[in-house]
Amino acid sequence: MLYSLVQYLLETDFPGRHLLTYITFRTGIVFTLALLIALIAGRSVIDRLQRMQIGEVIRNLGLEGQMNKTGTPTMGGVIIIMATVVPCLLLGNLGNIYMLLLLIATLWMGAIGFIDDYRKLKYHNKDGLPGKYKIIGQVGLGLIVGLSMWLAPQIVMSTSPSTVVQRTSIIDYGDEVHQTTEQITTVPTITVKSPQTTIPFVKDHNFNYEWLTSWLPDPGHAATAGWIVFVLVVIVVVTGVSNGANLTDGLDGLCAGTSAIIAVALAIMAYLGGNVIYSGYLDIMYIPGSEEMVVYAGAFIGALVGFLWYNAFPAQVFMGDTGSLTIGGILAVFAILIRKELLIPLLCLIFFIEDLSVIIQVAYFKYTRKRCGTGKRVFKMTPLHHHFQKAGDTVTDTLIRFPLRPIPESKIVTRFWIVGILLAALTFVTLKIR
Repeated sequence: MLYSLVQYLLETDFPGRHLLTYITFRTGIVFTLALLIALIAGRSVIDRLQRMQIGEVIRNLGLEGQMNKTGTPTMGGVIIIMATVVPCLLLGNLGNIYMLLLLIATLWMGAIGFIDDYRKLKYHNKDGLPGKYKIIGQVGLGLIVGLSMWLAPQIVMSTSPSTVVQRTSIIDYGDEVHQTTEQITTVPTITVKSPQTTIPFVKDHNFNYEWLTSWLPDPGHAATAGWIVFVLVVIVVVTGVSNGANLTDGLDGLCAGTSAIIAVALAIMAYLGGNVIYSGYLDIMYIPGSEEMVVYAGAFIGALVGFLWYNAFPAQVFMGDTGSLTIGGILAVFAILIRKELLIPLLCLIFFIEDLSVIIQVAYFKYTRKRCGTGKRVFKMTPLHHHFQKAGDTVTDTLIRFPLRPIPESKIVTRFWIVGILLAALTFVTLKIR
């Protein structure tokens, strides 16, 4: 709304009218606004949830301090959603396709998570929305994003990098001659509609999904099949990251803090990829219009940091599936829109390890029970963060018993954050190791 007002003010002599045209300025404003909304409105939301007796249902897993969390307000993800959406509606360019897709992803996954939390509270159990309906919702979002990137004419990428040339000017003043040299960046003018993405560790680090279908005899059919493969990858990424974030939300501040680190890394990538000069200098994909995603990222990061004020140990509110499913969906869609979805396995490695730990645990238990009659486990408990909370000297049917002594919850969360920062740094390093 305010962005549209600024477009009108640009035609006048209003002082400071150009400020809101700068991505960095708007990003700083929405970050501050989102942080304030999360801090101020968050307190009201928590009080409201407490009056409505919307408390978390806790199962006794024998972990230290676990049962003390019983009754802590949940569904706090509405704080994150509200603090993200409101600043974007005020200061975001709602005519930008990337901003619209991110807002759709936020509200779409937020609705699925809200229904899940509501059913848990209504029926007083941990089942919530059946898993198949969550998957359907995640697949639906993947289809929306994937098909939009395929069919929307605004979503293109540059096939020619920007170049910097020097221009020399000679001015003759009669009695003396002045020579000046300036550098001019030429903007790529050739854009293409192509299912390309970024891959690490190779010199030509753009991968085209159409290469997987190039064996088809008809070039038109090969191109269409390439986009279909891309849409399927989008669905897998959205589902995997969303479920990974959901599983990571098990300790106070773990999911919100880890997600904030990932969001900062994605915001930097979006800024570089949406700037013709920086993308040309770093030899990375230039995506016209994607710089508006930095504004969304500013609001999202501000919302996460503000939520951490209340969610840090000991938590005053839990985000619930309303928050965790939404966060995972946002991060997945953001990475896809800036063509960095193949970097997700490294950047979001914590989410995938949490996912993988559950898969390994269940598969190994079923295998040993079928083979030996008694099921055994790889980890003391899954998702993985709970493994570090349980004492290793109290279990006998577990392959990995280290550490023998339980680690305090706050220390586990801090160490996961540190790992998240390391993974973000390594993700940037991979873009230059070719």
